[in-house]
Amino acid sequence: MSKGRILLVGLGPGDREHMTFRARRAIEEADVIIGYSGYIKLLGDLINGKEVIKKGMRQELDRCVAAREHARRGKTAALISSGDAGIYGIASPAYEVLLQSGWTPDSGIEVEVIPGATALSACAALAGAPLGHDFCAISLSNLLTPWPVIARRLDAAGRGDFVVALYNPKSHRRTRQIVEAREILLRYRRPDTPVAIVGHAYRARQDTQITTLDGMLERTIGMSSTVLVGNSATYLREGLMITPRGYGDKYDY
Repeated sequence: MSKGRILLVGLGPGDREHMTFRARRAIEEADVIIGYSGYIKLLGDLINGKEVIKKGMRQELDRCVAAREHARRGKTAALISSGDAGIYGIASPAYEVLLQSGWTPDSGIEVEVIPGATALSACAALAGAPLGHDFCAISLSNLLTPWPVIARRLDAAGRGDFVVALYNPKSHRRTRQIVEAREILLRYRRPDTPVAIVGHAYRARQDTQITTLDGMLERTIGMSSTVLVGNSATYLREGLMITPRGYGDKYDY
């Protein structure tokens, strides 16, 4: 039997123009495509003629097990993720499933992680240059991480004066977390600190809102949004959110 493979593919933010050449080639190489139905929809005709396994939200482990079983049969399974497969993506649970079943890199199944442009970089590009200096990403979803842990990380990010990217900021059921996150950051930030709220980056319903920490809750925020909160040096100019790298303090230009 031929050696099976699992390709952990980051598709990028959504638009095919932002999918890497390696990601596209991985889709071509795969015998079976496995992923959340919303992500599979992004591939369109790239998966014509392929075996496709669609799974719903919160079925990440089922997807990983399906990829492992196909690879055990000698197939190449592409396990897809939006953005980057290794950043809040499918790579971590895939490795956990494999390792818990006794897999090692020499055990017969080859695994490749194929990076992609994540929501963090895609949304930043649409907002201007908000990530010009040190930043961090924090997910507000408490489905797998207790809220006190998330709150502690938010507090540390505020004290450290990081630009903060908030993933999974709000859903129909989770509405309080974004309110509390703002309250925590306001302990360390001015109310007029620039904030960018980017939804559906590089997809059909793309929307970029530039606002402030004080006014951000008046704007539309959902599960497809990424919220970028500036640091103490971030400013707005010509509708762009800019975090200076520090060249202006050292050089004349």
